[in-house]
Amino acid sequence: MNYFDDATVRRLLRLEDLLPALRRAFIDLSAGRVVQPLRLVMELPSEHSLLFLKPALTAEALAVKLITQVPANAARGLPTMLATLLLLDRDTGRILATMDATWLTALRTAAVSAVGADALTSPGAKVMALLGSGVLARSHALAMRAVRPISEVRVWSRNADNVKRCTDDIGGEPSSTAEEAVRDADIVCTVTNAAEPVLRGAWLKPGAFAAAVGAVRPTWRELDDDAMRNTVIADSREAAAKESGDVILSGAQVYAEIGEILGGTKEKPPPGATVVFKALGQAVADAVAAKLVYENSR
Repeated sequence: MNYFDDATVRRLLRLEDLLPALRRAFIDLSAGRVVQPLRLVMELPSEHSLLFLKPALTAEALAVKLITQVPANAARGLPTMLATLLLLDRDTGRILATMDATWLTALRTAAVSAVGADALTSPGAKVMALLGSGVLARSHALAMRAVRPISEVRVWSRNADNVKRCTDDIGGEPSSTAEEAVRDADIVCTVTNAAEPVLRGAWLKPGAFAAAVGAVRPTWRELDDDAMRNTVIADSREAAAKESGDVILSGAQVYAEIGEILGGTKEKPPPGATVVFKALGQAVADAVAAKLVYENSR
């Protein structure tokens, strides 16, 4: 059995491979060619801390991921998300590899947002706002620059020191308020641990694309009702209906899954539509990323 530590995963998981693999994976998910039960979520004692168990079976891979989300880890100098993944032989059930999936999770999360942006935004989108300043902000800057000519990145979070470190790392500019970051931005990514809205629909310019990545529980929100009145695309309609507080509490209707858009079974929103892409982190994305790590090691 192979073990891949975080440094090895970083070396082997290439964004140029991951983006097309995720496009195919979400088309397969929406077409019913992926077996993926709704993830198990268990609350942990620390505030807003969770354990996720996420299995998926694709035509090429069988994988199970354990991931913890512990916001208090930031003060301990640890990642707020820690993950371990098992890749198994889909026919025999034999374990092929165990891997530290911390960076895998961060990169595939951002890559999913980038796949959505690539399908649903103007090719000329240049200004990006990041609400949140952790590892997902960094990976989103990387992934969005791979699909759009981003020339300006604005970063806001409640911790000014974290914002400074983040902007130094990614070449962005700090914003003093969330509104300042969002106004006139083409792409907005909410990558926070917030349980109450941090993004107001009134701040979004017409035609903006908002990748709503946080708020992964039915009672948590990152976006207010005004934002959710826009066209909503989900990575999984079932997950959005059962797990997303942004969708559930606003009463928003999901127009389509991203796999339906990519596969051509649903039309894209009309040009100029403001789009919210609610991604809850599907296990199929982990399986695809893990298979790439494994294949690139051989």
